[in-house]
Amino acid sequence: MDDYSSRSESAPPPAKPPSAFQFHGNWQDFAKIAFPNLLLTIVTLGIYRFWATTREREYLWSQTEFIDERLEWTGKGIELFIGFLLVFFLILMPFAVINFISQGLIFQGQEALAGLIVFLLLFAIFYLTGVAYFRALRYRLSRTYWRGIRGGSDNPGFFYGVSYIWKSLAGWLPIFLLVPWSSISLWNERWNRMSFGPHMFTSNAEWTDLMKRYLLFYLVPFLIFVGIFAIIGYLGATGALQPDGGELDPGAGALLGVFAIVVFVGFYILIPIAALMYYSKFFRVAVGGLKLHKLEFDFTARSADWILFFLANMAIILCTLGIGYIFMPYRNWTFFVRHMEAFGEINLDELTQSETTRAGHGEGLLDAFDVGAI
Repeated sequence: MDDYSSRSESAPPPAKPPSAFQFHGNWQDFAKIAFPNLLLTIVTLGIYRFWATTREREYLWSQTEFIDERLEWTGKGIELFIGFLLVFFLILMPFAVINFISQGLIFQGQEALAGLIVFLLLFAIFYLTGVAYFRALRYRLSRTYWRGIRGGSDNPGFFYGVSYIWKSLAGWLPIFLLVPWSSISLWNERWNRMSFGPHMFTSNAEWTDLMKRYLLFYLVPFLIFVGIFAIIGYLGATGALQPDGGELDPGAGALLGVFAIVVFVGFYILIPIAALMYYSKFFRVAVGGLKLHKLEFDFTARSADWILFFLANMAIILCTLGIGYIFMPYRNWTFFVRHMEAFGEINLDELTQSETTRAGHGEGLLDAFDVGAI
């Protein structure tokens, strides 16, 4: 009995099972794609970036393994280019013309009509931003293949644009206190309209799980401003801001030093850290509520992981004088893949090809309004 106990205590702990998601690429191979993409984008005055995005996704997807099979990206650069042209000629140019007309109305003294036009213009942009989020996710799922099976959605996302407007406003109006509800509700609605193969995604993330972390992020700016106004108020009350003889007394100078430190630490350290802590919790809650048939998902990155990731990205960009920005798609993708987990089972016999429609063009709206994800 004693011998058995001794062997048990000295035995190494069982190895951690491998993650369902694995990434097999490296930054050196990605650099062979990223640098030519950068040069070709510059030479073509930005036009090549649609094909550059496609080349990068083809590499990142092909190096990502889910369970025992690698992903495949089947999107084309021409699809993204056509999507951009459609948005440019059907949306951006008309918006520019309308904005020009509103400026003319102001000069003619019709400020009320011009204000109404600007309001409707902003409302339309707000609505189309929501549609952009939805359609970009739909497009990316429809071009992502695993074992020859793709995802997608038959929902065009027009009603989601309406939800994006009223839920965003509902989150903002009570002094931004319901932003977690708005964000999680939109996340759930977006994913509940998507499918992969024959199975629908279901998302039931709970926004209340975010409130403690959000209130921390919410209160930090207020505390910073309270500190700033307290120092300014004290200096004003003591007359230190208007010193006799033009010289500050040592105590006032020390307080001004504290003021500068509070401003710097508050706006450049505390607020970003609080934001990353909330963002970290948001992804754990949102991904943790996502399911696909018998599969459940989890995201393991904690606040410290996000902070180190953000600092590393900033260091790379600063130390390379901005050139390192071309590696951000690689770093973002690998960060998410290496922290993604999946649990449950997949019955390969049940997997059939998705019957959802495949859009003929890419993420024009998303690209035009510069919103979205990887």
